[in-house]
Amino acid sequence: MSTATTHGIRIEVQTTYVPRQSSPREHHYVFSYTVRIANVGLATARLVSRHWVITDGNGRIEEVRGPGVVGQHPRLGPGDSFEYTSGCVLRTPRGTMHGTYEFERTDASRFDAKIAPFDLRLPLTLN
Repeated sequence: MSTATTHGIRIEVQTTYVPRQSSPREHHYVFSYTVRIANVGLATARLVSRHWVITDGNGRIEEVRGPGVVGQHPRLGPGDSFEYTSGCVLRTPRGTMHGTYEFERTDASRFDAKIAPFDLRLPLTLN
């Protein structure tokens, strides 16, 4: 699990390899990741956009930017949290992800909340 807190926004990520959707012979490895975003601060913030940096086992980097997460722009008051699950496909059995979520406060100020690096890899029993 990776965890980072920025300006009162804590982001935790857990990953899972999805063997039923993967095809190692075709270099197709599917991973799911569950993100929990919690407002542990004192001010309300709304998630505006995301920026992911995905690196596969060969060092190939892909960047993904877009509005919100899973079609939503959650507004988190103090003590609120939001959780979602998404996925990533790699051509290698191992990789990493990290990034930021841009948040906006009620006073219109914005900041980037860090998403700490996390590993995407097959469980040791499958290697």
